[in-house]
Amino acid sequence: MIDEIKQDASDRMDKSVSALKTELSKIRTGRAHTSLLDHITVDYYGNKTPLKQVANISVEDARTLTISPWEKNMVQVIEKAIMNSDLGLNPATAGTVIRVPMPPLTEERRKDLVKVVRQEAEAGRVAIRNIRRDAISTLKELQKDKALSEDDLRRGEEVIQKLTDKFVHTVDEVLKQKEAELMEV
Repeated sequence: MIDEIKQDASDRMDKSVSALKTELSKIRTGRAHTSLLDHITVDYYGNKTPLKQVANISVEDARTLTISPWEKNMVQVIEKAIMNSDLGLNPATAGTVIRVPMPPLTEERRKDLVKVVRQEAEAGRVAIRNIRRDAISTLKELQKDKALSEDDLRRGEEVIQKLTDKFVHTVDEVLKQKEAELMEV
């Protein structure tokens, strides 16, 4: 019984950490990464289509992305979509290849991004604590229904707390890595 609750909480906490990593990957560092353009959609024959479904996106070097559309008529459409995005990038077209240089981040912008990253990490910690609260309330319900003894309840609470501490530590590690990546010049 306790093992099932622990496993459910562990799975949910793991998903919270994965969601945090996904959110943090969207926050750009000075380095080029293909996931930067994941949320950009282009108008493809009247449908909003993700960029990665109409072109090949690759990293040319540490500060440049290259986009090779599968159809020539998509070059201008993709270029326009990138310019209109909230990323502040200026693509340069050379024939059918679009190069997107990453501008270097200013110190002030880096500090702003670190604040955003810390907020995301705190949201991740809160999600993990909410999962802990749910698991402990489930244990208390079982104890109230006489399905668990008081000793089992205490043991279960300790197990859930250790699990919570482990995942909060994981969030802190992810945060530390991202902060270091952002502050790297």
